Amino acid sequence: MIDQATRGRILSEALPYIRQYSKKTVVIKYGGSAMTDPELKKDVLTDIALLSMASIRVVIVHGGGPEINQWLKKLDIQPKFIDGLRYTDDATMDVVQMTLAGKVGKELAAQTTALGGKAVSLCGLDGNLLKAKQLDEKYGLVGDLVQVDSHLIETLLDSGYIPIISSTASGEHGETYNINADIAASAVAVALNAERLMLLTDVPGILTDPSDPETLIHEMGVSQIPILVKNGIISGGMIPKLKCCEEAIRRGVARAHILDGRLSHSILMEMLTDGGVGTMITA
Repeated sequence: MIDQATRGRILSEALPYIRQYSKKTVVIKYGGSAMTDPELKKDVLTDIALLSMASIRVVIVHGGGPEINQWLKKLDIQPKFIDGLRYTDDATMDVVQMTLAGKVGKELAAQTTALGGKAVSLCGLDGNLLKAKQLDEKYGLVGDLVQVDSHLIETLLDSGYIPIISSTASGEHGETYNINADIAASAVAVALNAERLMLLTDVPGILTDPSDPETLIHEMGVSQIPILVKNGIISGGMIPKLKCCEEAIRRGVARAHILDGRLSHSILMEMLTDGGVGTMITA
C-alpha cells in the first residue's frame, strides 16, 4: 500500500506523459507469465484499458505457447521444436490457429472490454493483415513475415478500439503460417509508425549481471546491442528480442522497451513515470 502523498505524486508525474502520448500509437507484445497468471493478466489489461481511455492508441500482438501446448496434449499431438522454433505441421497449425485466434484472442478482448476498453480480436489472416512466406521446410508451416497491411488496424484505432492481434499470417496461396510474436509486433509497430514498441518478458530488462537486478540497464542505444552480445551480456532468447527492437527503431519506431511482465502495472510505470522499470532502447 502507498500513502496519499505518494499516490498524488505518481498521478501528477503521469500527467505530462499522458499528454505526450495522446493520439500516439503504442504496440505491446503480450506474452510470458503475464499471460498465464490471472492476477498479472488483469494488471496488464487494466493498464492497456487505461491507456486507451487516455486517448493513447494501443495495439496488442500476442502468442500463446503454453495454451497451444495444453491443447496439443489434449489432442494427443506431440509438440516438436527445431532450433528453438515450434515445428508446425498441418495438425499443429490447426491447433495454433484455433487456440490463438479462437480462444486466447477472444478472451483477451472480452477481459479488456470488461475493464473499460473497447477491444477487438483479430488474427493475421483478417483482411490480409499479415502476409508471410515459408521460413524453411524443416520448420513446417513457420512463416517469414513479408508484409503488414495496417489499414484494418488504423481503421479500428481511429474508431477508438484496441486491436488484439494473434501472430498467424496468410501465405500467397491461402495457406496459414505460424509467426513469432516478437517479430510480428515489431513489424506492426513499423507499419503503424508507432511511438513505442514494448515487449513483455519474464526478466526485469537487460542486466549486466543476470543474478543482480540492481545491474539493470535503464537506457541503451541500438549501437550497444552487438557489443553486449559479443561480451556475453545478452545471450539466448534475449538476442532475437533485441534484434526485433533494433529493426523497429532503425525503421522509424521512436523507442523500444524490454519489460518485466511479472511486475504489476509495469506498462504504466515504464510509460508514465520518470524512472521507468525496464530497459528502453533508443536510436
